[in-house]
Amino acid sequence: MPTIRERMETKLTQAFAPTRLVIHDDSHRHAGHADRIAALRTQGHGDGHAPVDGGGETHFRVEIISTAFAGQTRVARQRLVFDVLKEELAERIHALQITARTPEEAGG
Repeated sequence: MPTIRERMETKLTQAFAPTRLVIHDDSHRHAGHADRIAALRTQGHGDGHAPVDGGGETHFRVEIISTAFAGQTRVARQRLVFDVLKEELAERIHALQITARTPEEAGG
């Protein structure tokens, strides 16, 4: 079964045919986050938060360069990426930082 990162890579590649795609899994930097999420859940909050199972793959940074972003605002680009990854966001991803540029913006 593919990891969340692998699923993200496949979907983003298919949707945007990027000239560059880098996906960083920063979940290890949020190790203490699980305690806060668990506390919120016991208080009746926390629907939609990442699973507290210690499995990681909850916090990502994505750098994507594609001609598909030409003419789009930064917010529109992020919405496009969020839409492609909606299943992963609903299932496991708690935080997703996106840098989406065109090849011209990236200096290439």
